[in-house]
Amino acid sequence: YGPLFELYLGPHRTVVVNDHDHAREVLLQRGRDFAGRPSMVTTDLLTRGGKDIAFSDYSPLWKLHRRLVHSSFALFGEGSSRLQDIDGLCAELLSSNGRGFDPSLAVTTAVTNVVCTLVFGTTYKHGDGELQEVMRYNDGIVQTITRGGLVDIFSWMKVFPNESLSKLRACIRVRDCLLTQKLHEHKQATLSEGDPRDLLDALLKGQGSPGPDGTVITDDHVLMTAAEAFGAGVETTSTTLLWVLAYLLHHPEVQEKAQRELDEEVGERAVRAADRGRLPYLDSIINEGMRIRPVSPVLIPHIAMSDSSIGGHAICRGTRVLVNMWAIHHDPDHWDQPDLFKPRFLDDQGQRVTPSCFLPFGAGPRICVGESLARMELFLFLSSMLQRMSFMLPGGATPPNLQGRLGVVLQPLPYKVA
Repeated sequence: YGPLFELYLGPHRTVVVNDHDHAREVLLQRGRDFAGRPSMVTTDLLTRGGKDIAFSDYSPLWKLHRRLVHSSFALFGEGSSRLQDIDGLCAELLSSNGRGFDPSLAVTTAVTNVVCTLVFGTTYKHGDGELQEVMRYNDGIVQTITRGGLVDIFSWMKVFPNESLSKLRACIRVRDCLLTQKLHEHKQATLSEGDPRDLLDALLKGQGSPGPDGTVITDDHVLMTAAEAFGAGVETTSTTLLWVLAYLLHHPEVQEKAQRELDEEVGERAVRAADRGRLPYLDSIINEGMRIRPVSPVLIPHIAMSDSSIGGHAICRGTRVLVNMWAIHHDPDHWDQPDLFKPRFLDDQGQRVTPSCFLPFGAGPRICVGESLARMELFLFLSSMLQRMSFMLPGGATPPNLQGRLGVVLQPLPYKVA
């Protein structure tokens, strides 16, 4: 339908953005015009009426909340020791080496454990009951949040029986019970004058500072931020890793080149966050995975907060705007052979190159607040795994199906590695 088209999703006027230039106009040049979020039944349930970052509408309170979350995430950024326990988790992840196995459970378990450590300072042993509970409710939310999709278009349908909504509510109750308990424990603990121990500590320390209009961050905001760290941090990171592994099975020469780079630049010692600058080829593999299979093929809907325009076309206040990241990341005008997996984010000298049409985390006011943390997680996981083992197809197995299945994120179909 071209770079820009309009349709009605039920009563909602919706504009779909399919190309890079218009996307940058929506996200960056007119970012504040389109910084709103729609109120939807499923996301309102998930976030207690928009008390999170990703789905909350644009407001002074949202900006205060985002600044607090951004500064809290900075504790776990470049050079932080808080992510270094990934090496230990990878040893467990690779324990099935030598026979064919589906890597999805091991990857999701390891990523969930890291997020638990970051959010509320608990690192679980494999098989721990509470860790399994976190994984069950998180998976339940992921599997049901999109199945109730019609109620997000026709909100009046929520009055009718809806199996997916009922399951979603049940998972949210389990999630909120566990996180409320963790929040209570953190409030009871005596905080030291030093750095916060985890994300909950950081949020509680910054909670009391009111915004310019007197608004404050409530306990609900803290809880929904912690919940979102799981919803956004686990599924996206584990799915990206699984896509990259699937493509490495199709392209063993790429895996071998990344391992040579690791041997030359790191050797046998454990990979550290500070090594990322010395491993441009491995970094380009991660970028290519996020390009060719964006976990969010269409970004979270934006809302026009005022009358504006896109590409010279008038856009009325209240219009929903969908940015089609799949189309942008597969545009043949910007990408050579876009359907082919190749680490393309390097120049002729092997130095990093990041095209302006590469937007896996969005851009502008609504850019993903956890981008730096997600990139560091992906780097440490993938580098640690490739340093320790080579991924191959089990004997007689066909390469993974690369079509994927679409839910909250675009997931690869199950496959096995050896």
